[in-house]
Amino acid sequence: MKVRELTDWLEKRYPAEMAESWDNVGLLVGDDEKEVHHVFLALDLTEKTLAEALDAGADMIITHHPVIFGGMKKINNHDFTGRKILSLIRHDIQYFAMHTNYDVMGMADLSADFLQLQDRKVLSVTVENENGVQGFGRVGRLPEKMTLRQCGLFVKQMLELQDVRIYGDPEQQVEVAAVCTGSGKSMIPDVMKHGADVYITGDIDHHTGIDTAAQGLAVIDAGHYGTEYIFMEAMKQKLTEDFPGLMVSCARVESPYTLL
Repeated sequence: MKVRELTDWLEKRYPAEMAESWDNVGLLVGDDEKEVHHVFLALDLTEKTLAEALDAGADMIITHHPVIFGGMKKINNHDFTGRKILSLIRHDIQYFAMHTNYDVMGMADLSADFLQLQDRKVLSVTVENENGVQGFGRVGRLPEKMTLRQCGLFVKQMLELQDVRIYGDPEQQVEVAAVCTGSGKSMIPDVMKHGADVYITGDIDHHTGIDTAAQGLAVIDAGHYGTEYIFMEAMKQKLTEDFPGLMVSCARVESPYTLL
């Protein structure tokens, strides 16, 4: 099938207008009149994941994080972004990114499903119209009341992580949880407005962690990659359901850092 058929399908389910104004989503490199046979999914287009895609024989790559964010005055082999773009062009690989539009229309409920949140609501509303309410993150009740320590271990288990960090008293009781994948510290005021006991997100810095805990909100930092790599398998499932003749593969699940 043509790339356009696939990108139309993606844009219908995850419209570009749902992305933040600073974001860069859609077909970023390529020709939508080309044929696509094998889609490779990754969280980030690193040189390592690009090599994986080439080895797999993919002719289209879809990532969550865009490799191109701002304007580029030069595309050459002197920097890592330029090298990746040149490689995509050289190997005739079409490249599509779906970032904050997927966060709103897919990742928010996906992460809440992983954590089994019940009676969930949108954490930070971005769109409210006749079709309903959409936005970043979700707030809901955990499967059962538990200590913060138990909740951290629950998050670690459900997301199959090597580690998580918790801010707050490990023995305090938590029942209402908020989740926002990736880098979610800007949503902390929204979490507090909803009265959540614990916030599960990534990229929490030292001062944000201790200051938030001091205000009575416990935080579980499960990492940026740790909360978002679930994008790959979820998209693979949707693509194979709707395009059974399309080969779909995913980048290897591998934490970007190593615990010593």
